[in-house]
Order: sequence, then structure tokens, then C-alpha cells
Amino acid sequence: MTNNTQATVADLRNWFPHGACADTSNRRSHQEPLTQTNADSERTHPEDLANLPKAEFMMPGPERDRLVDLILDGTKTATTSLLIDYQECGDPLPKVGDQSMLVDSDECGVAVLVTTAVDVVRLADVTDRHAIDEGEGNTTADEWRRVHEAFWDSQNYRAEFTDHDFPIDDDTPVVLEHFTVKELLPQR
Repeated sequence: MTNNTQATVADLRNWFPHGACADTSNRRSHQEPLTQTNADSERTHPEDLANLPKAEFMMPGPERDRLVDLILDGTKTATTSLLIDYQECGDPLPKVGDQSMLVDSDECGVAVLVTTAVDVVRLADVTDRHAIDEGEGNTTADEWRRVHEAFWDSQNYRAEFTDHDFPIDDDTPVVLEHFTVKELLPQR
């Protein structure tokens, strides 16, 4: 599955068959340099902002705020999610052109993100380039994988799933998403 994929999780159930998760409506657990525009005609209308799904990175707290800062300064332009995360929640996979509202630890919208690329790959096929694009200091896929597996194996993360013991191995499908900042939102 590569860019411009419009497959839903239902289309991919044969990859990783598991159950449903808690209500996570209006959520995306999911980065190109800041390209804010000042043209009023290109700004997102306030009514449309209310309907955008949230882009939430990590759990609220210092780590989320660090990631938000990396996104806003253009360092973090990519993210990765386990396919099972979409599958359990019944969320559609992101597609190029999707917009979401980046939120900080206070759940305040700070920017509008636009998805620029989406790929579903095996965990073993994540590249060094993707690890660097995530902007968190990892320079190799091996280093990146150790950090991500530690998070994906954490009790807090796994508590969100029906099957807390699902395997993570080379063949685990992951969703690689690249994005850009469309606009910064006014601070309240």
C-alpha cells in the first residue's frame, strides 16, 4: 500500500485481525517544514476547525509538548502508528490531503496539519530516512525501532487494546505518515 491509498481498516483486516477499542472519536494518533500562509483565503474557516480530527502525539504531558514543538519548528515531519491502532478504533487510514488539528497537552489546537504521504509497510521495512524524518533524534531505523517498540510495549499503550498481548515483530504492519503544517492557529 503506498501514497494516495484510500483503503480502510476493513480492507486490511486480513493483515491483523483484532477487536474494537474504546471511544476515540475525533482522534488521530499520528509531520514537512512549517509552511504557514498569511493569506486569509487559505486560512481554515473557524467552523471547519471544529470538525477537524485531532492530531495527538503521545499522551498529554511533557513528551507531547516536546513533539508539538518539533512539529512547529519543522524538525518532525513524519510519524508512525501501528496498523492495529486504526483497526481497533475503526478509524480510516490517513490519506494524502487529509487535514487535522495538532493539539498540545491542554488539548488546545495549535496548528492545522496536512498529510503529504502515507505508506503501510512491514516494521522491518522502515528506513533510516523515515527515522530521521520523525525528528526525534534517531538516525537509524534500528535506533528508531528500539524507541518505538518500547512505547508500543508499554503498559499504558497496550491498555488501549482488546488484545494486550498482540505481537510486534518484523512483519507487524505500520502506517508511515508524512505531513506539513498548513497554518498556525491563534493562541487563546
